[in-house]
Amino acid sequence: MSRKHYDESFKRHLVGLYYSGKSVLFLANEYNVSRENLYVWIRKYKESEPVEEGALSLSDQRKLLKELEQVKLENEILKKAVLIIGKK
Repeated sequence: MSRKHYDESFKRHLVGLYYSGKSVLFLANEYNVSRENLYVWIRKYKESEPVEEGALSLSDQRKLLKELEQVKLENEILKKAVLIIGKK
């Protein structure tokens, strides 16, 4: 069985998708690569990613996206609470 070889741009693209919020399982299934390869690439490119002055690292961007989703959820809950309270 021959080993597949992936070019750097493909690897970086998948790592970028991971940091934008896609799961490893989704990426492995969608792009037909092993989860083990993805984890290796994530570690490799996380450590080697240069961060420009004033720019957020990929991990910080991911944290902010998760926080944004949480705030959106809380906002929806508050909107529903206001509607319920307003009916009384």
